Amino acid sequence: MDVLILGLINIVIFMVIFVPVAQRLLGVRFGLVRLALGAGLTLALFNPISRGLVGPPPFEGSTGAAMSLLVLTTLCSVLSGLIFLVLSEALVPTGSLPRARDLRRDLAGRIARTRRYLQILRIAIRHGLGPYLRGRRRPGRENAAGQAELARSLRLALDEAGVTFVKLGQVLSTRSDIIPVSVADELSRLQDQVSPAPWPEVEAVLTEELGASPHQVYAAFDTEPLAAASVAQVYTARLPEGADVVVKVQRPGIAALVERDLDIVRRLARLLERNTDWGRSMGVRALADGFADAMREELDFTVEAGNMTTVAAGRSVASNNDLVVPELYPRASTARVLTMQRLDGIGLGNAAQAIADRGLDAARLGRVLFDCLLGQVAIDGVFHADPHPGNFLLLTDGRIGMLDLGSVGRLDPATREALQRFLLAIDHGDPVAATDALLEIVHRPDVVDERSLERAVGQFMTRHLAAGVALGPAMFNDLFRIITSHELGVPPEVAAVFRSLATIEGTISRISPGFDLVAASRQFAAAHVTDRLAPDALRRTATEELATLLPMLRRLPRRIDRIAAAAESGRLGLNVRLLADDRDRRHITTLLHQVLLAILGATAGLMAVLLLGTPGGPKVTETITLFQLFGYNLLVICAVLVLRVLVLVFRLPDGNRP
Repeated sequence: MDVLILGLINIVIFMVIFVPVAQRLLGVRFGLVRLALGAGLTLALFNPISRGLVGPPPFEGSTGAAMSLLVLTTLCSVLSGLIFLVLSEALVPTGSLPRARDLRRDLAGRIARTRRYLQILRIAIRHGLGPYLRGRRRPGRENAAGQAELARSLRLALDEAGVTFVKLGQVLSTRSDIIPVSVADELSRLQDQVSPAPWPEVEAVLTEELGASPHQVYAAFDTEPLAAASVAQVYTARLPEGADVVVKVQRPGIAALVERDLDIVRRLARLLERNTDWGRSMGVRALADGFADAMREELDFTVEAGNMTTVAAGRSVASNNDLVVPELYPRASTARVLTMQRLDGIGLGNAAQAIADRGLDAARLGRVLFDCLLGQVAIDGVFHADPHPGNFLLLTDGRIGMLDLGSVGRLDPATREALQRFLLAIDHGDPVAATDALLEIVHRPDVVDERSLERAVGQFMTRHLAAGVALGPAMFNDLFRIITSHELGVPPEVAAVFRSLATIEGTISRISPGFDLVAASRQFAAAHVTDRLAPDALRRTATEELATLLPMLRRLPRRIDRIAAAAESGRLGLNVRLLADDRDRRHITTLLHQVLLAILGATAGLMAVLLLGTPGGPKVTETITLFQLFGYNLLVICAVLVLRVLVLVFRLPDGNRP
């Protein structure tokens, strides 16, 4: 035990010396584990190296020779530790291995994901979907009754699997072109018929968020949910001042499940982007990150409250008497509870018969929805990112109520202007202008075959935007195919625009199957986008630009006069400052540092070889001359300098990987 304690004390003392020496010689910092292993290796090799240089005891040389050999032994043993540090950095770079805390968290996450996978598999098998997961079909499900049973099983499985899969079912319910109509109709029930959470759990959320029981905050509160969606449940209530409201409450425990599912989605996206060409060209990882951000925003009702205010104040809604955004009551709203005006109506997905019974114009209602979304995208810059039928109500007065603004998209002014030019080019049938606008919307690579892209856009416009051609999801598929085939990157906010347009097409088809979206797009472009070319708009734009340029124009004559006078007198010169940027100077200094170290190391190595090969010289011991002693020391110096250059190649001086 005493020997073990003494050994540990020696290692600790040696580390106190080895750690600063190693980090100073190599110029970088290492982790404590690497340094401890390097110090242990150095200490373990000290005696073998000493015996190899000096020979077995007793030592018969002079005191000076003994000190010289002790220094050489120390340098060689330290060199072995430095070699270990450099090799470990080359083979296992710093940061490539997770920390113990991260490893525990990753293991816990892996276990949770595995449980989630098994849970989803059990849900699918319990609802009779197991054979479809293995690529087989169950007999007897090819007829109408079998499809109805399959649709019901799929809806129940998605409902039980949770919010992420409910969202998938909501998207599929608007795509009757790719799935059977009976399945789409069954999945449409996911919009507002998800199994509700028990009232005691919901009451606990309300009490925690509002600071009191809901029966104390509201004058009346109906504990039976009006609707149960994937993220929240909606209840009817009455405020103390008498206003009828609806209360949107986040489903208990939904946040943890969504985070786990989003982690699965992100991992699948990284796998697709790493292993598939189309995944890399489409940037599926960025799309997954955008979806995850949108889902997190949807879970934060304060974001939805801000979105409601922004959308209601937008030009596309504020100037449209046919659209209503419910009024928000901030006093009874929190991050998980929203209290808003109650709108009386029926869901737009089930409103086709009501529209016909009331004698309403379905095409006009579809035009209202489409113009609103296009206006939000191209003019306001804030648009409804999830416009499925469950998020719209046909009100008793014939207007349309817009619900669930937890997920909105935002576009910067440059992208909005490019979208406006794209719509205008479509209206004029100009593929060249449409291509130019499209290249400003997407991320363009370094090299683009613009002629090929123009031909593809022209064929796209001829195929899908000609008069009398019915618009369908194939249009958006072809547009994405053009973008991916030319290796154009789709920003997440632009992908949200395409997704919203595809979803609104499915929503409008529920109430007006023959609605012409091509004609509506052209009418919108003619009515709104071309407003920028009106005389008043041009005058206003010219005035704003002139106000920006006026200070520069005022100084321009004096500057031109100075330049002309300097040129006339021969004093005109051009002053260029090389390496004016600190980053450039640091980069050049680092390169020169490495080159100088390499030259010094090579010089020391060459001198070491010459000295080791020189015969004769004063004897230090019976086997080592003074020339050889100097040669060995120079060889150690050469090795240290080379190791420093190598570790700088493997890792930058600040510890970050290049």
